[in-house]
Amino acid sequence: MSETFVFSDEVTGFARRVSEGVRRGARFGGLFAAREQSATRLLAVLEDGATISTDSVLIPDSLPQYPALSLEIPAAAWYEREIHDIFGIEAIGLRRLDPLVLPVVTGSSRPQSGSGTNTGPIEIDLSPLSTHLRGEGVFTIPYGPVRSGVFESIEYLVETPGEDILHLRTRVFHKHRGIEARFEGMGPVDGVLLAERYEGVASVAHAIAFCSAVEQLAGVEIPASAGLSRVLHAELERIANHLESVIRHTEAAGQAVAYARFTLHKERVQRLRAALSGSRFGRGVVVPGGVSMPPGLSTSEMFSSIDEIEAGVRADLRLLMATPSFGDRLRGTGIVSPEVARRFGALGPVGRGSGQMADARIDRPYAAYGTLGLRAIEHRLQGDALARQRARMEEMEVSFHIIRQAIDRMEQLHGRELLSAVPIDPNLSGHSIGWAEAPQGEVLYVVQLNEGRLTRVKPRSASFHNLAMFQAAFPKDVLTDFAFIEASFGVSIAGVAG
Repeated sequence: MSETFVFSDEVTGFARRVSEGVRRGARFGGLFAAREQSATRLLAVLEDGATISTDSVLIPDSLPQYPALSLEIPAAAWYEREIHDIFGIEAIGLRRLDPLVLPVVTGSSRPQSGSGTNTGPIEIDLSPLSTHLRGEGVFTIPYGPVRSGVFESIEYLVETPGEDILHLRTRVFHKHRGIEARFEGMGPVDGVLLAERYEGVASVAHAIAFCSAVEQLAGVEIPASAGLSRVLHAELERIANHLESVIRHTEAAGQAVAYARFTLHKERVQRLRAALSGSRFGRGVVVPGGVSMPPGLSTSEMFSSIDEIEAGVRADLRLLMATPSFGDRLRGTGIVSPEVARRFGALGPVGRGSGQMADARIDRPYAAYGTLGLRAIEHRLQGDALARQRARMEEMEVSFHIIRQAIDRMEQLHGRELLSAVPIDPNLSGHSIGWAEAPQGEVLYVVQLNEGRLTRVKPRSASFHNLAMFQAAFPKDVLTDFAFIEASFGVSIAGVAG
């Protein structure tokens, strides 16, 4: 006999409104939670072009359950699993409530982010993942958390009758660092240092999203020169990440010369970033209210470096994409259909390779993007690894163009505006949402302050949002395709695990 669950009108109304918003065409942006006295508040984010809307409900400790949004919104499933891991609240109807970012032993304390208190020691359940498939000739392959090469810790369970990957499960808790709890009690100036380290490969994007939330709450507008500086560093970060995806692909394909060439190009980008900011990851530049420093090179030096890097990248990409043995490995591999991408709200190059063209730089311009004439890249529907690779290639072209515009505008402002930060009220209170378009896709930050101290910070990386549909990218692929599909997703496991 099935169990019957009764929810309050507030809880059922919340689930109904969020589902109706998605049915009307809004994209599901995420489901987040925070403690509030003897209850937990759920916050759903919906995005519709330039508009971000939120809806929330309190889930009382006396009944820590709610109807699963994932019954109608597949993209909500991983958010519901994460909330169960951290808060112990159960999404009723969720098909599989497996641990994701923190497998806690039943009865153990949970972090309860936003509570502002120490919840006590947390006991981790290290039990192996359970298998799904049964039958003669079925193999179960545990892949990770430690793998060959310099990869982040992630655990895959591959189930196959020989070559085809019929079922794939993912667990990322080995990388979980509890950063959300670490934010609590910090001021915004210290908070941005932590935001930069949430997802190291997207340090600048995370810093911008965090600072944007603080700046919206404070009602301040950053100087134009600071916005241009943020664009400069963010687009260099995008190029470095997209080159890393190419590097991973060439390594998997055994293209040794191409691997060496693109590794060299990425190193040149990283050295340029270090010369501009003192950090190969662009850290320390973005601060609440603006930026902390001007670029460390002259305008002519920046233009010269960009010209040299772009010329080398263009030439080698042309040769690589004309290599049949490389293109054949990506073409038709790891297909994410436009329908799957739409249902999951796929972000960044993963989405743009499958017809989803959301780009926060265009939809909701921030920093100086609204003044630089950023254009959308070509519409693609193939949904395979090759489409995702071509999306990244075109994005790099646009990035080089935007960087030149930003440098030129900064030169025009030289002497008329100091590259500085606007002061932020040290006793700021309230909550806000900030965003930025990271190389992997849109980053969201839900930030809450009380008298100048952070009480809850919830980062949402595109990596978390996109990896939820990784299994859907194996409709007809085999084990030897795994490395190409993973590289084409380009996710950061640190951004997934938190």
